[in-house]
Amino acid sequence: MTVRRLAAVDAQFYWMSKVIPSDQFLLYAFDGGAADLGRALNEIRVRAQHCADLGVRVDDDAFWSYPAWMPRAVADDQIQVHELAQPQWQRCLDAVTALTEGSLDTRDVTWRLHVFPHVEEIPGGAAGAVLVLQISHALADGVRASALAAHLLGREVDVVSVTAPVVSVAALPWRAVRAARTHRRLARDTAAGLVPPQADSRPALRSNACPDGVRHLRTVRCSRDRFGDTTVTIGALAAISEALAGHLRELGDDVSQLGAETPMAKSGPRAANNHFGNVGLGLFPELAHRARVPAIGADLYARRRRAAHPAMQAEAAAFAVMPAPLLRWGVGQFDPAVRSSVVTGNTVVSSVNRGAKDLRFGGAAVVLTAGFPSLSPMMGVTHGVHGIGDTVVISVHAADSAIGDVDAYLDRLAHALSP
Repeated sequence: MTVRRLAAVDAQFYWMSKVIPSDQFLLYAFDGGAADLGRALNEIRVRAQHCADLGVRVDDDAFWSYPAWMPRAVADDQIQVHELAQPQWQRCLDAVTALTEGSLDTRDVTWRLHVFPHVEEIPGGAAGAVLVLQISHALADGVRASALAAHLLGREVDVVSVTAPVVSVAALPWRAVRAARTHRRLARDTAAGLVPPQADSRPALRSNACPDGVRHLRTVRCSRDRFGDTTVTIGALAAISEALAGHLRELGDDVSQLGAETPMAKSGPRAANNHFGNVGLGLFPELAHRARVPAIGADLYARRRRAAHPAMQAEAAAFAVMPAPLLRWGVGQFDPAVRSSVVTGNTVVSSVNRGAKDLRFGGAAVVLTAGFPSLSPMMGVTHGVHGIGDTVVISVHAADSAIGDVDAYLDRLAHALSP
């Protein structure tokens, strides 16, 4: 049997998850429940059995080599049904909040589907079922996880397994030299104004407080039409800017340099399950909305231009052949208790378009989807922006220590997103 090892970046996510839980939680709500719950769940189980990446676990028994993906039969324990004593939408989110505080043991299982068959007051007026796919970040980034979830829920999508290229460690010196050369070129191009400069770090604010106290999940639903001619991502960032700046200002923070950390897909062919990089964006809260939208768009375009420079590809190529013991040791040096006065962003905003409204649970049609980026020691408030069809949901994942009154913040966000 051919052993398929984890790519370096996926191994890094796997090792880091032991320190900071990073499982993704993809939520899908359906208009009505399954008429035959057992049959609907069996259909999902069969679809999972026909997807190679949903039948794996991590084998990490050898210190001197990278972990490997090993076969793992899809089992009944990977689909769990939860009956809520109070079946309202917010009580469902509260149950998901409890799930986010733990993580999967990927040596045994890399995903689990949580099924809430009876939920009332789903935004938009529906009552039906809610399904939440919990999935290891080592197995998928946001785009890939959405494709795997769509496969489980009836979309005909071919999710191709990613095989990390077999490259000798002997290639590391040459790739390191190439990375150094292209980095010097990046510095020259930046100085000449050919490439945008690196994003500035920003002062840590209340939203960067280490998560403590009660954690919350909240959602705001709106229509794609709400964002007009701009993209959903940029429009959502502009609304989050208004809401978060107002909320933090009331808590005593100086929000003049407010910014967001945003995952951005990498260019080129996918060579790992995680094919993205985080970039820092200004949120320009001092600007009126009409000026803030193009300012955020220009900053996002600048990050994309810089990410496309050959230096970034050379850096990634060198990282891909890093010896496993060295990377393992480096991850082991991370101390979650260390604080910093500066950060890439004051919140995380993760945005994924999950396609058409063609997903089904039994005979019920999907009405909305959401996601909840995980919290970390330096990030106590995160946002998800997820669309399916013409419905967009902006979610908030926050701890008391970082947000204070979460419902007051949600009111601000809902107002910023109103037509």
